[in-house]
Amino acid sequence: MNRKTITTFCKAAVVVAILAQMPVSLNAQVVTLDQCQQAAERNYPLVRRYALIEQTQEASVERIGRGWMPQIQLTGQATLQNRVVTLPDALTDMMARQGVEVRGLSKGQYRIGADVSQNIYDGGRVRGQQEVVRRQGDVERAENEVGLYQVRQRVNELYFGLLLVDERISHNEILQELLRANEEKLQSMYDHGTASLYDLNTVKAERIGVRQQLSELRVQRHSLAMTLSAFTGMTVEEVVKPAAIDAAQLQGRRPELLLADQRITLADAQERVLRSNRLPMVSVFASGYYGYPGYDMYHDMFSRNWTLNGMVGLRVSWNLGWLWTDKSDRRRISLQRSMAENQRETFLFNNHIEQIQRNDEMEKYRRLMDDDAEVLELRTQMRRAAESKLGHGIIAVKDLVRDITDESAARTQLSIHEISLLKAMYDLKYAVGE
Repeated sequence: MNRKTITTFCKAAVVVAILAQMPVSLNAQVVTLDQCQQAAERNYPLVRRYALIEQTQEASVERIGRGWMPQIQLTGQATLQNRVVTLPDALTDMMARQGVEVRGLSKGQYRIGADVSQNIYDGGRVRGQQEVVRRQGDVERAENEVGLYQVRQRVNELYFGLLLVDERISHNEILQELLRANEEKLQSMYDHGTASLYDLNTVKAERIGVRQQLSELRVQRHSLAMTLSAFTGMTVEEVVKPAAIDAAQLQGRRPELLLADQRITLADAQERVLRSNRLPMVSVFASGYYGYPGYDMYHDMFSRNWTLNGMVGLRVSWNLGWLWTDKSDRRRISLQRSMAENQRETFLFNNHIEQIQRNDEMEKYRRLMDDDAEVLELRTQMRRAAESKLGHGIIAVKDLVRDITDESAARTQLSIHEISLLKAMYDLKYAVGE
């Protein structure tokens, strides 16, 4: 072994060693269907709505909870009255004869005060309203889940579209290789005078046409890969054919059903609030003010000085307005519940039909693949026989080209049906909700 050979071998060994240390970078862009679906859900703008729903719910629950905090009201008031409380004239005259002047209440009255109240029983209003807010948040999250779940179907379409184009590109390259091999054979025969230029050009023109199709397929593949990359937020270069699914083992629950359940739960919470609104409320209160006149008006008839006045007590209030609105409110909530139940029934009906269709598609593609395999075997035998005849000069080149393209079409058809079967399986998985 000379020095040049040893140097070349060492360089090759170094390259292999470097590549061995870079498995992640080389395979980083090869993704699976599950990876694409998870990445698409994380990348989809709708996912950020979860945090907004949570923050809004927390703020609303906190605000409603403050209904148990003491309610404080500050007031200031100045009035001028046309009439005020007075003593009887006979009493006024008697006191005047005794030298006591009764000025009476002033028509100008002033006060600065505060009222403080604290609920001690509200019939469950605050707790019920907080529960309604929580259930509304659950409904919004379920609606968000439905929107995100639909992303999976869009990813399926792009992913299997990319797989299908990859299969067509692979078969196009196989077809080109077959045509190139026969072109080389015809070139040799032409050089030895056993084949015509017409025959050679026929195969060459067919190969160039197939090569043009490959260019179109690569453009189509690039478009699909870029779209899937934008959808998932990661660079997608290679995709992996997913494993087949056993339809009998599929179990799941679609988010649309959870959404219907959450809407029914919300209606139940709203009904409980209606019941709590029928009950009285009990609170303790303290009220006071500094001003004129005070609670002792008799004293204030003799003196117009401002005084400090206050009271504490227990208050029971009962708003009977629900007598006029309760029936219509209960009917409105009942209709909301019925609508949610109807939406669930409609979805289950349509989903059942969709699952039947997916199962039928799977069965159809299985039968087609059985026929495709048989046709491909026959086409391969015919192509090999045609190539053998070409070597003996007993077949027209156009017939050979036809047999080659027919075999390629059979191979492509088998792959199309195989990818279509896989897609039908994953469409069924999507329909079931697993």
